Amino acid sequence: MKIGGIDLGPQPVLLAPMEDVTDASFRILCREYGADMVYTEFVPSDGLVRDADKAIAKMRTLEAEAPVGIQIYGHIPEAMVEAAKMADHADEIAGGHGCDLIDINFGCPVSKIAGRGAGSGMMKDPDKMVAITKAVVEAVRKPVTVKTRLGWDEHSKIIVELAERLQDCGIAALTVHGRTRSQMYKGEADWTLIGKIKENPRMHIPIIGNGDVNSPEKAKECFERYGVDGIMVGRASFGHPWIFNEIKEYLRTGVLPPPMPVRERVTLAKRHYALALEMKGERRAVFEMRRHLSCYFKGLPDFRETRARLVTETDPAAVVAILDGIAERWGETPLADETGVYGI
Repeated sequence: MKIGGIDLGPQPVLLAPMEDVTDASFRILCREYGADMVYTEFVPSDGLVRDADKAIAKMRTLEAEAPVGIQIYGHIPEAMVEAAKMADHADEIAGGHGCDLIDINFGCPVSKIAGRGAGSGMMKDPDKMVAITKAVVEAVRKPVTVKTRLGWDEHSKIIVELAERLQDCGIAALTVHGRTRSQMYKGEADWTLIGKIKENPRMHIPIIGNGDVNSPEKAKECFERYGVDGIMVGRASFGHPWIFNEIKEYLRTGVLPPPMPVRERVTLAKRHYALALEMKGERRAVFEMRRHLSCYFKGLPDFRETRARLVTETDPAAVVAILDGIAERWGETPLADETGVYGI
C-alpha cells in the first residue's frame, strides 16, 4: 500500500492517533514493535495559529518514528489551512523529523470537539468537510489523508458517497472508523460500509479500516472479508504495543504467537517509562504514564493493590521498583488479558 510516495508494503498495520496516548514515547515503541506508520495526538488548528506552545510541541517528531503523520483538527477553514501549512513545515517550526503526511481528523466523537463542529461533528456538514479538505490539499506539499466515521448517527451513514467526494479533493488515503459519532466507542464496529467503499469501482486511493481491531484473528478477518488496504489499531494497543508484530506474524504464518511473559512486559514498560521521562521531564511523565503502566499488566490476579501503588506513586525510582517487584513475583507467567490472549 502506498500513500503518496510512502510505501508501507502489503497489508500494513498502523497506530491510530489518540489524544493523551500517542505521544512520542509510545509512537517509538509501536514502531519498534511492528507498526508500519504512526500518528501524533490531535493538534488543534486554532492552537497552532495562535502559536500555542502545547500545540506546537505536539508536532515535534523524531526520525525513529518515521513514517509519521501529524493529525490536525478544527472547523474554521482558514485556521485549518494555516495549521496544515505549519504541519507541512513542522521540522522547521517544532524541530525534529517533521511529518511524512498530514491527516485531517473528521472522526473524533468527544463532545468538546464534535459539539463545536470539529472532528466527527463535521459529518453534519459534509459540504464544509469537503471544502476544508480541498483547501488543505491545495495548500501543502505533503500527502493529505482523512480519518472519519460512517456518519453522524444511524440515520445518516453517508460515508460511501462522501468517500468519493473526499477522494476527488485529492487526498492520498482515507481511514474509516466503523461507528457513527452517536455510537462514540460503544457497540460493535460495523465494517460493512467500509467494505462497500472498497467495492466501489470509482475508488482508487487506499482505504484503511479502523474499529475493534483487537487481535490477530480480527485483523486477518478485516483484510480478507472487507478487502481493505490497511488496518488501524487504536485502543487495543494500550499497554500492548507489540500487538502490531503479533498481527503481522499471524498474517504471515497463520500461527498465533505466544503471549508475552510478565517479565518481558516489565522490561518494555520500564523502557516506555524511561523514554517518557527523557522526553517530557519527571513531573509530566510520572502523571501521564499512569494510564499506560497499569494496562501492561491487565489481567494479573490479585493485582489491585499493586496497581493502586503503580498509579499513585510520584517518585520515578519507586515506580521502577514496583515494576521490578512485578517481574520478581510473576516472572515468566504468560499473561492473557480479560478478552483472551490479545485484545486489551
